[in-house]
Amino acid sequence: MRIALITNSRIPSLTANSIQAMKVAQALMQLGHNIKMFAPKEMDAVNQESLLTHYGLRLTPDLELLPSISGLKRLDFIIHAQRAAKKFGADLIYTWLPQSAVLGAWSGYPVVLEMHADNSGRLGAWWMRQFWKQKTPKLMTVTTSALRKALERSTKFQFKDEAVLLAPNGVELEKYAGLPSPTEARRQLNLKEGLTVGFTGHIYPGRGADLLFELAKQMPNVNFLWVGGTPELVSFWREKLNEAKLTNVTMTGFVKHEVIPVYQAAADVLLMPYSRSIEASSGQDIAEVINPMKMFEYMAAGRGIVCADLPSIREVLNEKNAVFCEPGDVDNWRLEIEKLLADEPRRLALGVQARKDVGQLTWVKREERVMELFNLLSPPSDSS
Repeated sequence: MRIALITNSRIPSLTANSIQAMKVAQALMQLGHNIKMFAPKEMDAVNQESLLTHYGLRLTPDLELLPSISGLKRLDFIIHAQRAAKKFGADLIYTWLPQSAVLGAWSGYPVVLEMHADNSGRLGAWWMRQFWKQKTPKLMTVTTSALRKALERSTKFQFKDEAVLLAPNGVELEKYAGLPSPTEARRQLNLKEGLTVGFTGHIYPGRGADLLFELAKQMPNVNFLWVGGTPELVSFWREKLNEAKLTNVTMTGFVKHEVIPVYQAAADVLLMPYSRSIEASSGQDIAEVINPMKMFEYMAAGRGIVCADLPSIREVLNEKNAVFCEPGDVDNWRLEIEKLLADEPRRLALGVQARKDVGQLTWVKREERVMELFNLLSPPSDSS
């Protein structure tokens, strides 16, 4: 099919929604679809080669950046994108924007709408209700069942079961094939030898930076590896580490996406230290519905996972492939991490099970499910 992907993510950027959109685009291309992506223009041009490197991709979609005036809340971009999709000759609009989904349906296009967070305010709920009122073939994906419940609650609307697909995020398993042992990975990366606790990802509020800092203070004989974060936040935490005279923490700052698996492999235990409240890059609290991409990466890395005990996390993880801790309870986290570091057979068993469980959660298999259900709702036309 000729699929127009319409995202309001800044391309390129370090945000999770930007990375997720590019992984979806690559997976659809791997399935043989003709993809064109439309995103807001926030720079003069984007080099295809730089996208491959930035996102750790093998395939990148044809990308067209369209005008967007910030004061118009992307409405001008949505109109430009709809016109561009028509010019492209799209068979399907695939978008992360309810407004774009509605405009596409109004124009008679079949639509796939991806939702990763609850509606924003009354206007967001209004757009969602408009989407469900349209008669054109449509499918909505949600990353967690908790998200579906939140969306139905905010819109005061019961969605049609046959047109909603639970589609968690995914992972590129091929990047995790043949990973070195923790000791060998540390050697390759020139890291300190010794038991290592790792974390990869952003340092937004609610992502556990304070907890990581306290754990490092209370566990001076354990190495902590912190990968990622904006330059400003990395500088802030490095200064705090220096003030506290902590020498057991290595902060890398941003690293290329393609080397993240080796950094994750360098850890004996990987942490997901979320709080009860988690702020997304948009400012929205997503703790109720979170489905982090790093969770699938951690599982693919085959290491012991210690994570915050949140209901949405338990939609993927369980006691057979992870250890759960009370969000924000430093003593509980320290105790569980110490027990896991002292029990290599248990670490290995958890990692093996996690690796096995993530086998069906690749990006390509995800998009196969999306397109299979969509085709049941809307059989492909002769032009596809």
